Amino acid sequence: MILISHRGNINQKNPSTENSPSYIDAAIEMGFQVEIDVWYLEKDFFLGHDSAQYKIDFEWISKRKSFLWVHCKNILAVEEFNDNGKNPMYSEINYFFHDSDDLTITSKGFLWVYPGKQPVKNSIAVLPELYNDDLNSCLGICSDFINDYKLI
Repeated sequence: MILISHRGNINQKNPSTENSPSYIDAAIEMGFQVEIDVWYLEKDFFLGHDSAQYKIDFEWISKRKSFLWVHCKNILAVEEFNDNGKNPMYSEINYFFHDSDDLTITSKGFLWVYPGKQPVKNSIAVLPELYNDDLNSCLGICSDFINDYKLI
């Protein structure tokens, strides 16, 4: 089972620190993969859910690429990652964009499924605790309480 910390959260939602680089690194150090919210504005990358809060560079993302699920928060971020001609390393990033659709497919072919829409075979269940989603056929879980799923 793939265990993905939602924005770096492990045991609860923590809006004051989620998506911060140090918070994400702490979740990775605990052995989790992490869903991060990424913006691309004026040729710079930023982390943040509702807005671009923490400026980062692509090297920061690239160093953590095997642990990250990059939720592009604006179309410019999608366009940037999708332009492999600009930077061939972009093809190594697992990124996606979604709003309120039932599911989306990440750049690495994973099914990222909106809360309350399970079961979907071989998918990532996002925030399954919100609707007590059936996780029997899931490949992974993304949660603010990901530590609770270690024993599944």
